[in-house]
Amino acid sequence: MSDPYFQTLFADRIGGANYGKGTAIYKFEKIKRAKRQAIKDFPDRPLIDFGIGENDDMAPESVRARMKIEVDKLENRGYADNGIQEYKDAAAAFMKREFGVTLDPLTEIVHCIGTKPALAMLPACFINPGDITLMTVPGYPVAGTYTRYYGGQVFALPLLEKNGFRPDLDAIPDDIRRRAKLLVINFPNSPTGALADEAFYKKVIDFALANQIVVIQDAAHILLTYGRKPLSFLQVDGAKEVGVEVHSMSKGFDMIGWRMGFVAGHERLVRAYADVKDNTDSGQFIAIQKAAATALADPTIPQRIRAKYERRLQKLVATLNALGFQAKMPGGTYFLYAKAPAGIEGGPRFATAEDCSQFLIRERSICTVPWDDAGAYLRFSVTYHAPTEADEDALMDALKQRLAGDKFVW
Repeated sequence: MSDPYFQTLFADRIGGANYGKGTAIYKFEKIKRAKRQAIKDFPDRPLIDFGIGENDDMAPESVRARMKIEVDKLENRGYADNGIQEYKDAAAAFMKREFGVTLDPLTEIVHCIGTKPALAMLPACFINPGDITLMTVPGYPVAGTYTRYYGGQVFALPLLEKNGFRPDLDAIPDDIRRRAKLLVINFPNSPTGALADEAFYKKVIDFALANQIVVIQDAAHILLTYGRKPLSFLQVDGAKEVGVEVHSMSKGFDMIGWRMGFVAGHERLVRAYADVKDNTDSGQFIAIQKAAATALADPTIPQRIRAKYERRLQKLVATLNALGFQAKMPGGTYFLYAKAPAGIEGGPRFATAEDCSQFLIRERSICTVPWDDAGAYLRFSVTYHAPTEADEDALMDALKQRLAGDKFVW
């Protein structure tokens, strides 16, 4: 079958004339295929799925009740453009209550239809061909993808355990610093679970000022911080002068799929994002914005969610360590990032975390997400479906039983 006439018209950024002809299989597609095979091969052995990366509960009843009211109002039918004032006011009040950060809701906050579009649009404000975005790996790739779309380049900053899973800014070569325009960071970090402290954020601010770089802090998991109060980048003196923080309603408010968040920071940076956004979308449905404002006003919602995932993570850490893993309680997120075993005594060897992940899915019906960007690690998510604590305990018991006969080699 011959190619359609437009085959040569595809932009180089998505593959050019070779678009659609690649045979490489994306990591998550490999996981899906392995899961299907495991279910087929072992129909009587339920899959234990630690690969899911989204909240397992629906939004709180109060949020859904507000949505039900607002969806029937005629005045909510129109375009929201860059957001309604009620949501901006709620976001400003949330930042003041949770972090002590004062923001002007008129000029320093703009809503986004989830953090993914925000991270995609922000490079459009800064990146010209040849410019560089500094990105941590492993991590969420969207800002890097769009940097390349605009003709820029990505310089990877590996998150190594010896550095507390924080990027080593001192190791960035001088020529890279000179060409860099953006530094994208993410704390609490997904997938490592690492936290940033004020000293690290101060170093980021000094680095940005010295090298004239804009900082984008992805705070999607900020409300899932354990062992201490959540810390906003914008709490640190000077942060608002060098960057923005992107917040999500998904993780901390059980609003997965509602596609709601906000960008906050320096007025000029927020305005640049708003200008690009205004030419990209027409805003989130107003009823959703009003429901999200209700969520932001209730501090008990993230408190309940945080307590649940902290409890689940503690159980998982204890279970994995009993099985020979070297797991540690993360500082935040609902992910546990643990070293992947190199093999099983008397059994297979694993050259990569992906090899280990595929074995666990296919042979033990246990799903994890592998990361091989900065060492071989497995990511376990505690967003599995378990309505009660007894169900959580039963899942941990099942995990122990599945792996009881495996002596891992490290």
